Amino acid sequence: MKKIGFLSFGHWSPTSPSATRSARDTLLQSIDLAVAAEELGADGAYFRVHHFARQLASPFPLLAAIGARTRRIEIGTGVIDMRYENPFYMAEDAGAADLISGGRLQLGISRGSPEQVVEGWRHFGYAPAEGESDAEMGRRHAEVFLDLLKGEGFAQPHPRPMFPNPPGRLRLEPHSEGLRERIWWGSASDATAIWAAGQGMNLQSSTLKADETGEPFHIQQAQQIRRYRQAWKAAGHAREPRVSVSRSIFALVSDLDRAYFGRGENSDQIGIIDNMRAVFGRSYAAEPEALVEALRADEAIAEADTLLLTVPNQLGVAYNAHVIETILTQVAPALGWR
Repeated sequence: MKKIGFLSFGHWSPTSPSATRSARDTLLQSIDLAVAAEELGADGAYFRVHHFARQLASPFPLLAAIGARTRRIEIGTGVIDMRYENPFYMAEDAGAADLISGGRLQLGISRGSPEQVVEGWRHFGYAPAEGESDAEMGRRHAEVFLDLLKGEGFAQPHPRPMFPNPPGRLRLEPHSEGLRERIWWGSASDATAIWAAGQGMNLQSSTLKADETGEPFHIQQAQQIRRYRQAWKAAGHAREPRVSVSRSIFALVSDLDRAYFGRGENSDQIGIIDNMRAVFGRSYAAEPEALVEALRADEAIAEADTLLLTVPNQLGVAYNAHVIETILTQVAPALGWR
């Protein structure tokens, strides 16, 4: 069995033929798609977070709304850029959204992706400390956030409080028990995957990775996952970690599918991203039988317990539900994922 969810970037554009013409369209359709995915039997609804872009940005109102409309599906992010985050506010927002959902949040956090603006985190009031890089600042924010999620008291109570306090030092409220174990780190390198294992976070590995060996993307990603698991074991954590990978996968079962995705690029690509040589994983688009054979050879998917299907959200809820359903019903069973 493998958990299968979707990952939406939440794009919107006020032009034809986009089905998401505004931020409101994207938010409401994201809720509807999560409801539809749950009804189809999918396991997760995940959303990207990008600032200064016509995409989803503030995740917690959306996650809380989805949590109130659904009952079973996991709800997550992939990823929240911690360079932009106040860990204290974030711990409160995350605790509230997790309680609304009944403990179904799976929060992916990370240093973040390439930005729309120069040093956008400075506009949010954050700057690296002396001698610290912005990536190190993001990891520092993450460590504070993880510590707050333990739910331990740290603040000295006021001697004359407005309301009665429990004994001892106070923690942030609302606190959601168990959320600390449902935090994931989005890693693009082996080193940060190993660091995440030491911190006791689950691992999210997306459709791009630092090109560290020159091998095909799925082989490098599989090796990253194995090194992460080795580091997890060495750290002595009590529970088993979770690992997700993201893929663009389309089963071509209609003329519309073939028109949209029948001529796509189906090989890895190499590029430079944030001054890093990166390998971008291929997309998969084929008739179901051919798709099954191609996916069977993907070593990283085999290593992961969770697969996130990147969806073209601008094509609308009905089409994206169709994309998810064809994978769940015509591909996943043949691979032993269902």
